[in-house]
Amino acid sequence: MRTTSSREIYRNAWIRVREDQVERQDGSTGVYGVIERDDFALVLPAERDGFWLVEQFRQPLGRRSWEFPQGTWGQGNGGTAEELARAELAEETGLRAAELRRLGHLDLAPGLSTQAFDVWLATGLTAGPTAREATEADMRQVFVTGQELRDMIRDGRFTDGPSLAAYSLLLIE
Repeated sequence: MRTTSSREIYRNAWIRVREDQVERQDGSTGVYGVIERDDFALVLPAERDGFWLVEQFRQPLGRRSWEFPQGTWGQGNGGTAEELARAELAEETGLRAAELRRLGHLDLAPGLSTQAFDVWLATGLTAGPTAREATEADMRQVFVTGQELRDMIRDGRFTDGPSLAAYSLLLIE
């Protein structure tokens, strides 16, 4: 597939949407919508044979969602991928990691979006204050054992795709 032209059709502080005119290998043409978002970090905070999770309301789903801590830099901020992981962990949970190990890099939804994410395992955790954004004011956190996490996955209480993909990277180590 070849892009013959592209135009931005929507933008706000967090997301851009573009429309590409494409020509396929057989010569046919079409339109392809692409969501552009900055890459993010996803952190698996692990200790005592378990993990720290966060839960927050997710507007697109219209419900609360259990997830591993994750996010992108706010406007005007920036840094390395590891700095982002450390910042998200501290912001959402108040935890600081003595060790942070990168498990991999994954594409979020390659048929829809340019966004990708790095997965980090955080260990040697110490507690500190959170620094949640206004949009995260209703966020809560909980520690679950590995078995409790597997039960949450099995019974449909833990459905966040990036978190599940991140957990799979840990399992195949």
